[in-house]
Amino acid sequence: MTDLEQHVEAPGRAELVKQVRAKIDELGITYVYFQFISVTGRIVGKGIPADHWETVAQKGFQLVYGSTANLFVDRHGDYIGYGPEASELVGIPDPETFVQLPWDKRIARVYCTCFRNREEAVNPGGHLTSDCRGNLRIHHKEFEKDHGMHMRLGTEPEMMWLKKGEDGMPDGGFSKPNCYHIDQFESLRPAFMKVIEYSAAMGLDMIQGDHEDAPGQLELNWMYDDCLRNADRLTTYRQICAQVAREMNLIACFMTKPFMGVSASGCHHNMSLWTGGEDHLVNTAHVDSLPGMDGNYSYRKGGENHFMPDPSIDARKPGPIGLQSIGGVIKHLGALTSIGSSTVNSYRRLWDTGFWAPVFADWGYQNRTCALRISAPGRFEYRSVDSMVNPYLMSSALLKAFDDGIRNDLDPGEAEERNIYDAIDAGKQVKKLPMSLGEALVELEADDVVKSAMPDEMYRVFEHYKRDEWEKFNHTVTDWDMETYWDCLP
Repeated sequence: MTDLEQHVEAPGRAELVKQVRAKIDELGITYVYFQFISVTGRIVGKGIPADHWETVAQKGFQLVYGSTANLFVDRHGDYIGYGPEASELVGIPDPETFVQLPWDKRIARVYCTCFRNREEAVNPGGHLTSDCRGNLRIHHKEFEKDHGMHMRLGTEPEMMWLKKGEDGMPDGGFSKPNCYHIDQFESLRPAFMKVIEYSAAMGLDMIQGDHEDAPGQLELNWMYDDCLRNADRLTTYRQICAQVAREMNLIACFMTKPFMGVSASGCHHNMSLWTGGEDHLVNTAHVDSLPGMDGNYSYRKGGENHFMPDPSIDARKPGPIGLQSIGGVIKHLGALTSIGSSTVNSYRRLWDTGFWAPVFADWGYQNRTCALRISAPGRFEYRSVDSMVNPYLMSSALLKAFDDGIRNDLDPGEAEERNIYDAIDAGKQVKKLPMSLGEALVELEADDVVKSAMPDEMYRVFEHYKRDEWEKFNHTVTDWDMETYWDCLP
């Protein structure tokens, strides 16, 4: 059987397909967004009437391979990744992700896994390696098989609510840049309460939120979970924010740093490795029937957390597996930065000093000047990642770094408890992270471990896309160029 056939015929899937039909009929769904994720984290796909659910669930839909690269062209006019002569992928829906859209209850969405066309001369029906979401599922299963552990992950997505000018472009932040001020949080209440309402309806177990220290900057958090489900929820959250912005004539901005002199938008990843545990439904006690499949509302609870410290040795230091995993991330931070800080604008976050963005490859406890910190017993926070991250690529890359650290017993050294700048002044030698997208891509090219998180066509598409982005920036004359040089001679 091909990869496509195995996916369609997976045990239990036929029953899930039937359950989706029951949901369609019960909820009055007439249209479905079949969506997958591009190299940059964009949501792409097709809309298909719900009458065709069973056919699409079995046979899939077709879309050009280049959709995995946003169907963009590079600065030379060539399509990134795949040209017009390439075949069309086959998208197969994952029924457990089917859920109604709360802002238009006639419509549902379902995430899809992508495969090579059945008529391809080479590897027909094989897994499409430029499908970052499909890659993460494969990498997580491989990690579980090799180590008997799975990764749970929680993300902290900062973003900014901006006013929209008459021309439709951003016209400043909606609120003042006052960190943690309830008054400024309250000013955005209509937006974030609608986001929370929609998020709960789609399965996000919202736990807390606050106003951050940039204009219009909010952070809303949901409960951590299996890394694939968390990536789906982060993508769903972005989709929700965009919809709320449309309803309120605002802009939901996930650009990393739209304003200088204030903090950028990060997306810290809090990670841990577990064995065991069971799925539990959340946010379902108040409804008789869920507006989607159980998988949207399921969270893994319980089990053994292998990042927990041994209190008889050190009440703070992670256990051996945790230290090895930190060692793996520290070793590969340069290449990981190309994924966590994936745009030219990302590095404005690192260069605009004084706003807690990490620029050094070290780790500590509650030390926000390091790229990693132990944010609480049993988990550590990867900080070198921002709001533009593709969470599927990031999770796959972190799993590969963990794998290297565990296999090779990598020692991260002792935790740094000083401000990293004070430690450097005292003589500590610390490697700096790449400070431009170009530098980060060089680090990635030399790192086979992190590149393995983007197998075959995935790396080719990512490198082409991001190298072109860097080159476009370098050959562009900006306002800064004009302001700096227009009258510098004679």
